[in-house]
Amino acid sequence: MSVGTVVDWLAAVALVSGALLSLAAGIGVLRFPDVLDRMHAATKPQVLGVLLLLVGLALRLRTAADLGMIVLVGVFQLATAPVAAQMIGRAAYRSGRVDRSLLDVDELAEHQPEDGGSRSEHGEQRRGGSRSGRGEQRRGGSRSEPGE
Repeated sequence: MSVGTVVDWLAAVALVSGALLSLAAGIGVLRFPDVLDRMHAATKPQVLGVLLLLVGLALRLRTAADLGMIVLVGVFQLATAPVAAQMIGRAAYRSGRVDRSLLDVDELAEHQPEDGGSRSEHGEQRRGGSRSGRGEQRRGGSRSEPGE
């Protein structure tokens, strides 16, 4: 067996493994019941699947221009997926779509207002107190209304 044949086989294994992980991530997003579970499925196996696909492409293509583009795609994937997951998780928590009884540690509970408002008919927490309806204040002090 030549070195080229072994590299092609490694590329094929990486491509198939990456495709299967990406498929598993897609199925997880569709099948998982909770926002946090879906967020986990959308980020962890999907990122690993994309990275394996990129490794397979890099092993198969082997040109400098292609390798540079593959590295950029990998860096952007690693930079954006965790941030997106953090923002999705934060938005889900603040909107009351997270079942807090499923959490092992709830570090944000002490930062949530106790009398945050009433619950809607769907169990969502409704917070009052600000014009935007978000129930939070900007950093650096309280908001002032026009004309005050």
